[in-house]
Formats: sequence, structure tokens, C-alpha cells
Amino acid sequence: MSSARVALIEQRLRTALSPELLEIRDDSAAHAGHAGARDGGHFTVRIIAAAFTGKTLLQRHRLVNAALADLMHRDIHALSIKANAPDET
Repeated sequence: MSSARVALIEQRLRTALSPELLEIRDDSAAHAGHAGARDGGHFTVRIIAAAFTGKTLLQRHRLVNAALADLMHRDIHALSIKANAPDET
């Protein structure tokens, strides 16, 4: 199920934000036994996209969360986001 979740996250972010770089790491194994982990996974996303240019950190996180909204609390329990514009790398 985990690889299917990663693929779904990747598809949503690529469609919504057209990133130049997208890395998704499944951290779920490190949270085994955690009460909320049984329903959704823990993920870290590193994303570089022009859509983030001129945006604050909060605005960037909102864009990522909006792209994944229907997956939150079902397929995603926790999400760590590292979002940068291309000129910030």
C-alpha cells in the first residue's frame, strides 16, 4: 500500500505544481505503533517548483496541502514539507 500512496502523492503534486524536482520519502516504518499511523502514512516531500517563487513558507505549504487535500487523514497521517523556488537551491 505504501508504494501506491507514494505514487498517488507524486501524481497529485506533479499535476498541481509541475515541479522541477520532487522527492517523496515514506517514513511510516519509523512510526509503527503510533496511534494515527494505522490509517495513513508518514511522508517527507522535497519539492522545487516555480509555483513557489515569491511565496511565503506558509503559502507554499498551503499549495502542497491543497494538492493533497483529499488524501490527508486517509492516506497521509503526517507530512513534512521542504518547498523551494528554483532560484533557492
